[in-house]
Amino acid sequence: MNEDKPIRRIVIAGGGTAGWMMAAAIARTMGHTVDLTLVESEAIGTIGVGESTIPPLVNFNRILGIPEPEFLRATQGTFKLGILFDNWKLDGDRYFHSFGLSGKDHWSAGFQHFWLHGRAKGHPEPYDAYCLELAAAMQGKFAHLPEDRMNYAYHVDATLYGRHLRQLAEADGCKRVEGKIQKVELEGETGNIAALLLDGDRRIEGDMFVDCTGFRGLLIDGALHAGYEDWSHWLPNDSAIAVQSKHLGPPQPYTQAIAHDAGWQWRIPLQHRMGAGIVYASGYLSRDEAYDRLISTIGEPLIEPFDIKFKGGVRRRQWVRNCVAVGLSGGFVEPLEATTVHLIQRAVLRFIRLMPNGRVSERDAAEFNDQQRLDIEQIRDFVILHYKATERRDSPFWRHVAAMPIPDSLTQKIELFRETGRVFRKYEELFAENSWVQVMMGQGIEPQSYHPIAEKLRDDELDRLLMTLRDNVTHTVASLPEHHAYVARYCGAAEPQAA
Repeated sequence: MNEDKPIRRIVIAGGGTAGWMMAAAIARTMGHTVDLTLVESEAIGTIGVGESTIPPLVNFNRILGIPEPEFLRATQGTFKLGILFDNWKLDGDRYFHSFGLSGKDHWSAGFQHFWLHGRAKGHPEPYDAYCLELAAAMQGKFAHLPEDRMNYAYHVDATLYGRHLRQLAEADGCKRVEGKIQKVELEGETGNIAALLLDGDRRIEGDMFVDCTGFRGLLIDGALHAGYEDWSHWLPNDSAIAVQSKHLGPPQPYTQAIAHDAGWQWRIPLQHRMGAGIVYASGYLSRDEAYDRLISTIGEPLIEPFDIKFKGGVRRRQWVRNCVAVGLSGGFVEPLEATTVHLIQRAVLRFIRLMPNGRVSERDAAEFNDQQRLDIEQIRDFVILHYKATERRDSPFWRHVAAMPIPDSLTQKIELFRETGRVFRKYEELFAENSWVQVMMGQGIEPQSYHPIAEKLRDDELDRLLMTLRDNVTHTVASLPEHHAYVARYCGAAEPQAA
């Protein structure tokens, strides 16, 4: 490739959620200024279990101009207000990680400091009582509120989302090529990727390539040898079994993450079915035991369960020469906090912001790699928190994760909160202060002190503040409709036909 010529031909290797999110965003944003091709094979399956999302996807769809009701009908989608964690602090214990704010922050200190002061003054109400999204979720309520007062995400069928994005991308000019990649052809002089060689002696040339080939990393690692950093010493789960099943009740506006003695199970309610699965560490639980445990808790599956093997970690570089890795090819943190689609989204939007106009800038590549690395490390720490901060010692798995060394960045976050009640977000960190507070307290980390600003309030002022905040939550939730009824009116989809 002549490095001085404009980069016009962009080739995406692989479809699925990652490939079609990238294709739809580039096609919608760049239009006729690029020649966009996506190569995928019907014979190669996609992981397609990422049915639980987080709030930034709402804005991603808005950027693409996708009407929300249309999107939810196309994906059998429902709304998600957070995650209910069962059995994580102790077997039989539960807590909720919501997407919303709790109470009202002061610029100098988060609401948890005022709540801690109130508790010391004899106010018995739990921290949960001050969060609208949490209260709505636990009562099975949902509605859009004025001024976007309800923070939410979605439960979607990831395969249907990919199909919907494909329609948008092709309508905006993306060309899809069916075929298996047999070889990645490199230029001898530069080491850049020159073309993808497909079955049937076909050759797809490009100026820029996007690797969406999943865990294989066919381009970024298979051809360009980016390397992989293994995080399994912090994230020991390495296996999952995914399935679809009938609902166990009305679809609730939250995901369930149910811990067991060697990992956890998920339940994700769509409009007409449930996505379910089990995540486990194969060193502590056999595949057959995991399968039996999953099936015994969900009833008869609607499809044949399928196995997924993975290794938590990250590519050492996600942009190498003229290739960018997006999705599982770039790295993976287990799906406990539903961040897989978010990392795809961040990579997609970041690549478009850094898209070359002419030769590939090594400065652009370095900036992309630094930012992607920071994103996934911050998510990694948040996920590790769920395992490290636990009082469970009832199995070898839980004894192992409770005792394991953790990154210094996470140790600082935990000990700062334990000593002072403070949480600080850095560099556009994904998880908000309230997310860290909810999970740390839910996992049993109790602050030993709080900010002195909370003591500025007189007792009657503190009483009035806490009562007003609780009443606002209570009255708002009481006015909301049932989640399943709201979904039926707003975006109800026809029940899918049996295969």
